[in-house]
Amino acid sequence: MIIPNFCRTFVPSTKMCMDKRPLKIVYVTPALYMAGGVERVLTLKANYFAEHFGYDITIILTEGKDKPLFYPLSDKIKVVNLDIGFEKLWTCSFAKKVFVYLSKQHRFKRLLTAELMHLRPDITISLLRREINFLNDIKDGSRKIGEMHINRANYRNFNTEKANLLKKLFARFWFLNLLHHLQSLDKLVVLTDSDRESWVELNNVVTIPDPLSLSPTTISPLTEKRVVAIARYSHEKGIDLLLKAWSIVEKQISDWRLDVYGDGDITPYEQLISELKINRKSCQLHGRTDDVEKEYCNSSVFVLSSRFEGFGMVLTEAMACGLPVVSFDCPWGPRYILSDDEDSILVENGRFDLLASSMLKLMNEKTLRQSMAQAGLKNVKRFEIENIAEQWRSVFESLNPSAS
Repeated sequence: MIIPNFCRTFVPSTKMCMDKRPLKIVYVTPALYMAGGVERVLTLKANYFAEHFGYDITIILTEGKDKPLFYPLSDKIKVVNLDIGFEKLWTCSFAKKVFVYLSKQHRFKRLLTAELMHLRPDITISLLRREINFLNDIKDGSRKIGEMHINRANYRNFNTEKANLLKKLFARFWFLNLLHHLQSLDKLVVLTDSDRESWVELNNVVTIPDPLSLSPTTISPLTEKRVVAIARYSHEKGIDLLLKAWSIVEKQISDWRLDVYGDGDITPYEQLISELKINRKSCQLHGRTDDVEKEYCNSSVFVLSSRFEGFGMVLTEAMACGLPVVSFDCPWGPRYILSDDEDSILVENGRFDLLASSMLKLMNEKTLRQSMAQAGLKNVKRFEIENIAEQWRSVFESLNPSAS
């Protein structure tokens, strides 16, 4: 065997050269064609691991075969699309859905098993979708990690409070089955310490927050009389509560405005604006923005009205752009990210009247806005990708000591 010169230079044998091969990591997730938070975080981490740590990264997808990736990936990362098409389930009748799901799940297990047996990764990371039901049974030699991007209480919430007995029994069976799979993982990674503590049945849980997804080239001068929110138009994001709060705010300050940006159906919230008789010149709802940094930097206050959050990346983004924050103290992300009365004002969850008074406080006190913004710029540094990547490297090396 001809041994490359770099091997002769740094190690005395072919075996030691082979031991120094890059750590091989496989991610399994449904799709990367959407502009979601999970997709952004996965892309950010994978790019950093490939470019800075030299890891051999493969991402295995099940959806979006012919759709372009929304966030750019490093050329060093390989993407394998199994083209399972679980999204077809969205259009199936209930009777047909069970048959289609079982058929696609069987195909998914067969193809993913074959791919992992071929790749032989050191570590396989599941985003805890359909593969969690069988991933631990695949004997490809890799250590298995699960990444959870939502808090326990809202992970596939079946909302059983008013459900019939059959639904409650199904939910109980499903959760016990999930616990079994999570216990079998080498590690389960959650986003906050509060969520880690909620998994009392498990002893393999570690906390690694989402990395900051922006590296702003500028920060807000805090001169625009503008409050901004970045959120999906969905129940959990609490845009209805934000509008109720704003209906109070605008009656006391008429020269500020609220702008909301996000994906989803705006219609019910537009109707609520009419019902609350909010001045449409002071409050506008927009679709998703392609330049979120610009919207942060052209604002002076950021507000988060979510009923719950897995983490709350928008909070770290807003802080990195120099904005003070008003946020509901919802489970679990905001309290883990924010320092109340230092870089933000945390409000009792769901109390839109307190959300309104807190916004008014920041809108009326320029010095307070500036001091909180400066504190936020310092506090948010702990979420920079370099720091988060090192936490992941520690987990990888604990599972694969030869990688250290």
